[in-house]
Amino acid sequence: MKLWFQQNRALGTFLIAFGICALFSGILLYWRWAAWSDARQTFDQAAAEKSRLDRLDPFPNDVNYRKLQGYLDRYNTALDKFKDELKKEIVPAPPLAPNEFQSRLRLATVATVNRAQTNNVKLPDKFELGFDEFATGLPDTAVAPLLGQELSQIQMLINILLDAKVDSVISFHRTPLSEEHAASSTPSPSPGAGRTAAKTATPPPTSLKRNIVDLTFKATPAAARKVLNEIANSSGQFFIIRTLYVHNEKDKGPPRQRTGEPAPVQSPTQAGVAAPLNFIVGNEHIEISATIEMLRFGS
Repeated sequence: MKLWFQQNRALGTFLIAFGICALFSGILLYWRWAAWSDARQTFDQAAAEKSRLDRLDPFPNDVNYRKLQGYLDRYNTALDKFKDELKKEIVPAPPLAPNEFQSRLRLATVATVNRAQTNNVKLPDKFELGFDEFATGLPDTAVAPLLGQELSQIQMLINILLDAKVDSVISFHRTPLSEEHAASSTPSPSPGAGRTAAKTATPPPTSLKRNIVDLTFKATPAAARKVLNEIANSSGQFFIIRTLYVHNEKDKGPPRQRTGEPAPVQSPTQAGVAAPLNFIVGNEHIEISATIEMLRFGS
């Protein structure tokens, strides 16, 4: 063997190296096969457990089920109580016939005009509280209760301005309700209307909606502050001032008084009488334009 190795040294060296490499490859292969076998066993166990859980019909035990029902009952009770409290802060919508709403509108208009005359507040000509089209025409039966609710909301808002004794209400615009012209704007059915309606998704109903008015009035700064505070803190109806623009009637500031001017000479009768104070700011009037949202519950 020794003689053969000496005669074939290159081949012997190659065979020895090949044998060592084969031994290490076998050891590495066995080690990786053992790791793969353990991973496969773990995967099979997890897959078997998943299949077992998928076939089960889970149900909580009686103790946890009763505890969960208690939580749900208390939550529903608290939610109903909160809804009742919110409804107290929003003007209700009583059932009204179209002619009854028109009668209420006439009474509210007369009461508003009389209140404005008493507080010396100027209103726009032919002021109908934003319901101009219903002064001579009847609304739809379905929307009459919502219009009656909005009429009460607008009355509360206008009374805040009148009681604060603003100078004048320059403009008042009411945004029509989305339900107001629903019946009149419904298109007549066509042969392809069924296919079109099937493709159009009906939007989900919202539980809270808003009535929007835009108004502009002129007042002193004190009266304007009182109006804004009363609107923000109103009880019986949620008002949200969405936008607010304030314009001062005096675009320029007061002129500066020159210090070098001599003081005016006072007569003996005026010497003991204090002269009236001359306020340089605070006497001007301001014009306010606002967009106000009046919240209501949807059906």
